[in-house]
Amino acid sequence: MLKRIVQACFLITGGTLGILLIPELLSLMKMNNIPIVNSSYITAIIGAIIFYIITFWAVEYVIGFIKWAEDSLVKIPVTDVLFGSLGLFFGLLVAFLIGFALNTIKVPILNTVAPILLTLLFGYLGYQVGFKKRDELLSLFSNRKKKTVDEENEKVGSQSLKILDTSVIIDGRVADICQTGFLEGTIVIPQFVLEELQHIADSSDVLKRNRGRRGLDILNRIQKELSIKVEIYEGDFEEIQEVDSKLVKLAKLTNGILVTNDFNLNKVCELQKVAVLNINDLANAVKPVVLPGEELNVQVIKDGKEFHQGVAYLDDGTMIVVEEGREYIGRRIDVLVTSVLQTSAGRMIFAKPKLLEKAL
Repeated sequence: MLKRIVQACFLITGGTLGILLIPELLSLMKMNNIPIVNSSYITAIIGAIIFYIITFWAVEYVIGFIKWAEDSLVKIPVTDVLFGSLGLFFGLLVAFLIGFALNTIKVPILNTVAPILLTLLFGYLGYQVGFKKRDELLSLFSNRKKKTVDEENEKVGSQSLKILDTSVIIDGRVADICQTGFLEGTIVIPQFVLEELQHIADSSDVLKRNRGRRGLDILNRIQKELSIKVEIYEGDFEEIQEVDSKLVKLAKLTNGILVTNDFNLNKVCELQKVAVLNINDLANAVKPVVLPGEELNVQVIKDGKEFHQGVAYLDDGTMIVVEEGREYIGRRIDVLVTSVLQTSAGRMIFAKPKLLEKAL
């Protein structure tokens, strides 16, 4: 279909140029006395035939250029296209107004050259200003929206976007969180995250390949089995190489909330004032509260780092360090909690055997 359109454009161009240029060419060659060629229909047909012959060589190059331009435009975020076009429009408008004012000056060279230069200059400047100021314009519009009625704010807040990163998709717990209804709004999965998952799934390393496939299975589950709304963000940021930086940029542009379990990405979001939800923080928050002096029944499974220490785990994975618990490895015993330590890696409980407490 595209090939036919290109050929039709060549035919129309050839016919038009044939009407305009062939009579002039014949007059230069002193052959304008030929009655058949003086007909505009004949010259249009001759020009169309010439350009149709050219299409056999040029059509593939033109189609390749059109497809390249189409792919490049599709990858550009819609905000870049919108604000760049808006800036270009205002730039051309300013150039037209200035050129219209210059028409009053009766200088032939100025009237012919100045409009062209003004169109190129202000068109370029308008596009660059609109493109580079898009973030400020978006924040301006979003701030105006936030200053409206409180009901609108609540509505916007309830429809906020949740942007998933690669690590939280591979982790898999986000699907269960969505299923329980604790994560509401629209789930956004960027195209560049999908591409990274695909690269991981195609890796030659077995562990990486399994992780990538697990992430793709989790996405299929979220999209097909759960009632939550899922959208794929097709845009990309060609000037940014790192996926984490692209995610932060996307969250800024859309005022979305980034969902992750990456500790470093969490800190970057906090520094750049980007809203973030950390799955690990949620997991730590819902762990059962254990206070010093409480009694627990645990199974000591291995020795600890320090001398005579044993290590046990709760059902949720919380590690319990049992003082003087090395001799109880492989046994289930009652322990008394002595202290609880909360770290960035999670919660750690220190305890001692209840039998030792009774002996004392």
